[in-house]
Amino acid sequence: MPQLPEGGAPDSGPQPLPAARLAGVPARPADAPAGLADRYGRRATDMRLSLTDKCNLRCTYCMPAEGLEWLAKQAVMTGEEIVRIVGIGVNLLGVRELRLTGGEPLVRADLADIIGALRQAHPELPISMTTNGVGLDRKAAALKAAGLTRINVSLDSLHEETFTKLTRRPFLDRVLAGVDAAWAAGLGPVKLNAVLMRGINDAESPSLLAWALERGYELRFIEQMPLDADHGWTRRNMITAAEIRELLSKEFVLSPDPRARDGAPAERFEVRRRTAGSTDPDAAAGSDGPVLGTVGIIASVTEPFCSDCRRTRITAEGKIMSCLFSREEFDLLGLLRQGASDEQLAERWQDAMWLKPKAHGMDHVGLDAPDFVQPDRSMSAIGG
Repeated sequence: MPQLPEGGAPDSGPQPLPAARLAGVPARPADAPAGLADRYGRRATDMRLSLTDKCNLRCTYCMPAEGLEWLAKQAVMTGEEIVRIVGIGVNLLGVRELRLTGGEPLVRADLADIIGALRQAHPELPISMTTNGVGLDRKAAALKAAGLTRINVSLDSLHEETFTKLTRRPFLDRVLAGVDAAWAAGLGPVKLNAVLMRGINDAESPSLLAWALERGYELRFIEQMPLDADHGWTRRNMITAAEIRELLSKEFVLSPDPRARDGAPAERFEVRRRTAGSTDPDAAAGSDGPVLGTVGIIASVTEPFCSDCRRTRITAEGKIMSCLFSREEFDLLGLLRQGASDEQLAERWQDAMWLKPKAHGMDHVGLDAPDFVQPDRSMSAIGG
């Protein structure tokens, strides 16, 4: 088994576990469903685990130009702690998929060791990773060998000037090399994530899709979410899913993917090339040639999918977040380091997920979201 850094030393023995509670919310009943169930009949089986809050880009929709104050090393989960927490999720709570996130997970020197230990412990578990791709060209083969199943790479533009404006770093060539290396290593299907920003890269969306289709990559457009550290997001400036479909319809015909969505955040569409002279956005899909591939649109703000959410999140410092937009967090790592048993940690995790809100509430606010309170954490500090 790969050698991992040792976990923090426990305190003087198991401590009483404080209840995970919110004012006015009833405790999880004794007869609650098994696994990571909530009060609205949902059950989380998709685990998103952040390996670090650090990142080597400064994307405008995520981080300020000067960066953020990083977590102290001792506050972040060690490799052994990560493996134990994932094991609790898989073995005791019904987790069936794992996504490793950041910040930027590639900045962790022990990344391949962590993946190798997870794969040895869970031979059949799908393990994916979301990355910005910087440095992936040097590590893709090793990550595949360690047991990584597939990869998602953030790519908002194919133009150096636009990419640099959005990320505040001139690393487009390094990201593209990483995407190609992931494909060559067999980390497919390689998925690309693009956030469209009004007046910056929105007009590039059809050409970005054409580029991805030609190479066999699966592109997913994501509505900008109010998770930027500068707190400058407004709904009025966001490119909506409806606008994304309209932009793509200039060159393509989109039709619903016949495969079931099955709790996935992206709504998928089959893509066909629009024939010359065709301008009807609702033209029959079959009239415009063969299916070239698919495209996904993640419309967390305007077309939310909260009712079928199956995700649970663990931050880099071991906090449970039941929703990406949660303002409440529950400490798992602290209890682990106090000597809590796997069963006690599982119970805390269940208590926290029982409190998952019915929805994030952004679909009920006006264009500038005056009633929506943005989480204190930015995306990089949560792990998407």
